[in-house]
Amino acid sequence: MLRLNLIFGGICTMIFIGCFFFGEGGTVVYFNIVSFMVVASGTIGAAFLSFPYERIKNAYRVALNSYKKEVINSPDHIVNILLDISVRSRSNGILSLEKLEKTTQITFLKNGLGLLVDGYREDEIRSILHNEIYYFKIRRQHSERVFRTMALLAPGFGVAGSIIGLIGMLYGVGDAGVILRTIPVALTSTLYGIVFSYYILVPIAENIYSKTQQELYLQSIITDGIIEIGQEQNLYKLEKRLSSFLTPSARAGKEESLHELRKRYMLMKTEQKERCTAAA
Repeated sequence: MLRLNLIFGGICTMIFIGCFFFGEGGTVVYFNIVSFMVVASGTIGAAFLSFPYERIKNAYRVALNSYKKEVINSPDHIVNILLDISVRSRSNGILSLEKLEKTTQITFLKNGLGLLVDGYREDEIRSILHNEIYYFKIRRQHSERVFRTMALLAPGFGVAGSIIGLIGMLYGVGDAGVILRTIPVALTSTLYGIVFSYYILVPIAENIYSKTQQELYLQSIITDGIIEIGQEQNLYKLEKRLSSFLTPSARAGKEESLHELRKRYMLMKTEQKERCTAAA
């Protein structure tokens, strides 16, 4: 999905830039270094006056990762993992999840399994995981806020660049050379401010928001699943509860996969008993 987004985004960006070629004079008339410096320096400078350096640095890292890394775990995949863990837990006990805790690549799930294995109570697990979700959300909102603030500032500095150009025009009334140098500044500054805001900064903020909501959704599923597993909830009740997170189309076939899980682990448990009997 991320690759498709980048492909279609790149195509639309080329079309957008290509539109400037159809204007009189081509793309040359749309590029002005003074306008660019006014908008860029003003927006970035105001951001540094608004936020601590560490927050801006973290926002940059979050934005970069939001485009480089895709959330590969779907809700359906997480539900299947939790059902698998539940069957494993009921067949071999909670302590059998310790090995799974060390091997899983999902950090939030690893933390939840660690709490189960360490014997935390249900209310303690709920409190710890909810706190983790809450502060994860707060950290992401801080990063998102940086780009939304810059998006709000950029058009304002575009207007500031236009005013600078207009003042230059008034100062050079009667001098055609001065007017010709200042008109591009007046016009392109507003263009740059709008483009920076709505084609760069706002999409970055929205991408961070979208990825954050997706990860929070998965964390909510994991939290409910971990708590229910700790209560040794009936497997079919657990499946019904977790399936409520899924779309109707994603719920199809869940009962069949659950039956296969039970069958596989019951067979595993039988084999373990036979090995123990043979060893005795």
